[in-house]
Amino acid sequence: MKRRAIVNRLSQSAIAATGIAIVGGCQKAQNQGKTDTSNLPTIKWQMATSWPTSLDTIFGGAQVLAERVKVITNGKFIIEARAAGEIAPGLEVLNVVSQGAVQAGHTAAYYYIGKSPALAFGTSVPFGLNAQQQNAWLYEGGGLAKLQEIYASKFNVIQFPAGNTGTQMGGWFRNEVKTLNDLKGLKMRIPGLGGQVMAKLGVTVQTLPGGEIFQALQTGAIDAAEWVGPYDDEKLGLNKVAKFYYYPGWWEPGPTLEVQVNLDEWKKLPPQYQAALETAAYQSNTTMLARYDTRNSEALEKLLKTGVQLRAYSQEILEAAEKASFALYDEFAAKDADFKAVYEQWKPFRDRMYAWNNLNEGSLTRYAYGKLKAGS
Repeated sequence: MKRRAIVNRLSQSAIAATGIAIVGGCQKAQNQGKTDTSNLPTIKWQMATSWPTSLDTIFGGAQVLAERVKVITNGKFIIEARAAGEIAPGLEVLNVVSQGAVQAGHTAAYYYIGKSPALAFGTSVPFGLNAQQQNAWLYEGGGLAKLQEIYASKFNVIQFPAGNTGTQMGGWFRNEVKTLNDLKGLKMRIPGLGGQVMAKLGVTVQTLPGGEIFQALQTGAIDAAEWVGPYDDEKLGLNKVAKFYYYPGWWEPGPTLEVQVNLDEWKKLPPQYQAALETAAYQSNTTMLARYDTRNSEALEKLLKTGVQLRAYSQEILEAAEKASFALYDEFAAKDADFKAVYEQWKPFRDRMYAWNNLNEGSLTRYAYGKLKAGS
């Protein structure tokens, strides 16, 4: 049987085996979607995460998933979300899940592009898809199935989308960056393919977990850093050690977080529990995005009152970054079969989504914002 058939059967049979409904984020539906678990075992899992508990929205994604699984299974399937460092370092989650040291993890796929560059598509890639487009690609455009093939064959893992931060900001800088020359030699915390693009533009790139960014900026070990957006960035205190706040976060237009499950442990689960976990991941995916959009808009207003200086990346920097991004994709496609397979499916989907959203949502947004800016 081909890998795709195996993964599709693992992912889809759970839903077919039970009548559990996806209930989204509606709190009043907490008692709906349950199944009869009286004859099913009690199972307790640990879930490593890449997040400190202080970041309540992103760590909250793992908590939403765990809480929903517990509700759906009448308390019979319990997952305990653990902060970064408790079970494993924040950037080692895939490793411990793959090895079976822990049953599950909540993390970002692009932390592990050193193992397979194709994993970047599981989170976000420079000048890629926004959150809505990313969900469309994953759930309906074949993206999730392709990524699950790679995870199964290379890491003995199955994964599901379980959070999205929305389009991120472009990072905090101790000094302004107006031109490409201003980037050269800059030390910046930025992971994923965005980091590799920045490296092509002359930046010295570092990958640090969220809990270490403040100190690195404060001590001058780095000159700039990106994390997520206003809400989380303020919690990390980045506005206290860097004044210039750039936009847009062109490297992460719609970053997905995911739950990763050891495939051997997944196969041991009753179909009802598999379905419960998929359903909970779906709820986590939608809930996190709603929370970030709400909280970021409020937090940005607060930050601006403290003297934070918003700056837009120059057209020169954006154009150079876009050119470097697609050159990087071509390089990976030429030497990595998995990347090539995903990219060749992803690129035409991305282009269609750009054209469609520019026509429908883009035209409305441009008109509505123009009216708002004019004060009418």
